Amino acid sequence: MPVLNGDPSFHRQEDGLNDDKRPVKYLVITGGTLSGLGKGTTISSLGVVLKSLGLRVTSIKIDPYLNIDAGTMSPYEHGEVYVLEDGGEVDLDLGNYERFLDITLTREHNITTGKIYQQVIEKERKGEYLGKTVQVVPHVTDAIQEWIERIAHLPVDRKKGPPDICLIEVGGTVGDIESSVYLEALQQFSFKVGLDNFCLCQVGFVPVMGVVGEQKTKPTQHSVRELRQAGLKPDFIFCRSEAPLGEAARHKIALFGQCPKDHVISVHDVSNIYHVPLMLEQQHVGPLICDRLHLHPRPLSPLAKNRHLMVPYNLANWAKMAQRVDAIEETVTIGVVGKYTGLSDSYLSVIKALNHAATEAGLKVDICWIESTDLEPQMQHECADKYDEAWRKIQAVEGVLCPGGFGDRGIEGKALSARFCRQNGKPYLGICLGLQTAVIEFAREVLQMDNANSEEFDKDTTQKVVVFMPEVSQTHMGGTMRLGTRPTIIKDPSSLAFKLYDHQHTIHERHRHRYEVNPAMVAALESKGFIFTGHDQDGQRMEIGEIPDHPYFVCTQFHPEFKSRPMSPSPVFLGLILAAKGRLTERLEQGGGKLLATAVNSD
Repeated sequence: MPVLNGDPSFHRQEDGLNDDKRPVKYLVITGGTLSGLGKGTTISSLGVVLKSLGLRVTSIKIDPYLNIDAGTMSPYEHGEVYVLEDGGEVDLDLGNYERFLDITLTREHNITTGKIYQQVIEKERKGEYLGKTVQVVPHVTDAIQEWIERIAHLPVDRKKGPPDICLIEVGGTVGDIESSVYLEALQQFSFKVGLDNFCLCQVGFVPVMGVVGEQKTKPTQHSVRELRQAGLKPDFIFCRSEAPLGEAARHKIALFGQCPKDHVISVHDVSNIYHVPLMLEQQHVGPLICDRLHLHPRPLSPLAKNRHLMVPYNLANWAKMAQRVDAIEETVTIGVVGKYTGLSDSYLSVIKALNHAATEAGLKVDICWIESTDLEPQMQHECADKYDEAWRKIQAVEGVLCPGGFGDRGIEGKALSARFCRQNGKPYLGICLGLQTAVIEFAREVLQMDNANSEEFDKDTTQKVVVFMPEVSQTHMGGTMRLGTRPTIIKDPSSLAFKLYDHQHTIHERHRHRYEVNPAMVAALESKGFIFTGHDQDGQRMEIGEIPDHPYFVCTQFHPEFKSRPMSPSPVFLGLILAAKGRLTERLEQGGGKLLATAVNSD
């Protein structure tokens, strides 16, 4: 059933149902064999394909851990904590969803076992179960289903009415004890909403063994068997492999998984992540899912009668972006001075933002990881090789990014990286803690405040240039910081910040911090050249700092990486990349003093 004029509301009218009455469809992705297979990338890419067919999508991530949210988890343990518009501290996969699908999620779109059990226990304490014995089945499984159904109906794309389809990723792997309650809940949910409204996809692993490179299907077969034991049968099987899935392997997996052969999808390695939606589109995944869920995609032309010949109307931008990334040859080297460099996922959004900006600038970014502790003087005695290597790196890179973090380890190294960049004219971008350590360094060196420090690292110092925020709890850690989207006011039209943000006086960026620049120190800092060009609405909180007589020395208290998108890079990241190549001034001149005015990705 074609959709007229590219308007998905037509198929709702033809069904005789309005937006509120038409059922939301559910597509669930589970994983087998091992974690880290790329369920997040797969589900995000599926969303891109479905959006290209005129469908509105939303997404939910289920994390089976007992934490209420990711806010108190170590970056080494869990990777970065991604911050949403409403201040939700969530799993990093929600960042993938937002970046790929251009949607705005809430903290409620991340379900954790901690949240579910907290809700059930609170109900029990209030007597809402009417004296019944509270059990995993039905009370916990009911709570999971009710949560999914409630959140799936929330619009996340700045439009009214519920989405067409909700993409649900179940964290971990099938067979984990922690995931079993969710699989039981989803089995019940599939019958509750009806099989026409529920589609299950399993991501499996297909390794290559032997000299001849035979693709082995047993890991995927075993993961499907685990799924069956939970009472679920996959409608689609996505196979992660190095090379495209061979016909013999596809046939064997389809036979064992009891699904059509064209429902066994190859998700093989590609040159860059933007090829994944195109790979799925080439295997007709969008129309196949629409057939399974009785959804009606819109073709590029009303004349396209064969669904398998339909061409999605807006994947051209993705194809252009993927090809552009492949074609770029020139490299820019950025040093990331961090505290958690042993796990790159600790800085996943920073990495993505650097890549978005580099692509916009026609460059490939080469990230040079610099452990901040290795820059500190004591390392000369403890491990001179690491010390010398860290300083060799920071001298060799074309620009430096100093990201956020917590705790006093490596703080002196971060401050020294800011000093080196300030004194040697090397482009520098400080984010959150990177702003605070730059201020500490400036106060010590330029204002000659030898004991300048943050309350976070030295509560007894008499020279507090960074202080604890008054409204933040000092006893509870989870969800008690300054979190989520807040406005920043840029008043000075001559500032670099004003030019970076295309002459906007008010911008909105996401925050995650407990400490801030001491307002009592601002006048002294500005008198010596550290200018705060962005403030909160009351003018009391310093949001953007810059040093004017420098190729690029910009610091932000907010986290700009969380709002960077593949086709809409963060302005301060793009500024760093261009400055690292000496092209920022030229770019601003081309745009009439605006950075993004000449963006090539907006074609």
